Amino acid sequence: MGDRIVKAGILSDTHNLLRPEALAALQGCDRIIHAGDIGNPDILARLADIAPVQAVRGNNDLNSPWAGDIPDLLTFDLNGWQALLVHDIADVPADLDPQIRLIITGHSHKPLIEWRGDRLYVNPGSAGPRRFKLPVTLAILEISPDGIEPRLISLLDPPA
Repeated sequence: MGDRIVKAGILSDTHNLLRPEALAALQGCDRIIHAGDIGNPDILARLADIAPVQAVRGNNDLNSPWAGDIPDLLTFDLNGWQALLVHDIADVPADLDPQIRLIITGHSHKPLIEWRGDRLYVNPGSAGPRRFKLPVTLAILEISPDGIEPRLISLLDPPA
């Protein structure tokens, strides 16, 4: 693989709304990660037209029959970085595997990109319906084996 950079699009809390701005921002991604509160299976299908999708269920997906096969927690490798994906940061295991260096959550609708020691915590915010005065955002990570360049993309311009 060498120094190839993997571009991962991260979104959460679409709640049945996949904005055209979100689809546009995700073009060119190698992977798409959805941190839950998806809303309906059509959203995952439309994302999968762009790139392979990994997703977890959010609290609003739990009682939907279509979401029965979607896990609550997922761990996977992202270009050499071990990642944990879970909807609510409260559900991140306390005894986290030390190999995990990237933690992706949703739920709060509040975007967060924060290094805590050598771990990167990412909450892409909500890409769906605006809640309160919170921004409508998603995150793009450019991941090389030596580092992660995270950035937040505002989908509504300007943010209210």
